Amino acid sequence: MVSFDDKRNFYRMLLNSEVKVTIIDEEINSEFLATCRDLSATGMAIEIAHPLEIGTRLKAKVESANSAVQSLDVSGKVVRVDEESADLYLVGVSIDDID
Repeated sequence: MVSFDDKRNFYRMLLNSEVKVTIIDEEINSEFLATCRDLSATGMAIEIAHPLEIGTRLKAKVESANSAVQSLDVSGKVVRVDEESADLYLVGVSIDDID
């Protein structure tokens, strides 16, 4: 039997990398550090201490650990927010653009 995960168009890579997140807002662009738990060609899941609203626009940057590999800069929007525990949220981000 084929599971749901096997039907994805793009494989997810499990990560545990620090990601710099910038909320794109007309008034204030706030920045904070989060943990990127997984990444695919069309989305990422980040772990943060506070929830974000669905539809929030953001930019995310994952620094490369190797100078031969370029850092990843993406922009997208929040499509899912799950409370994992007190002060820990898993935020699903749909990637719109890769810089």
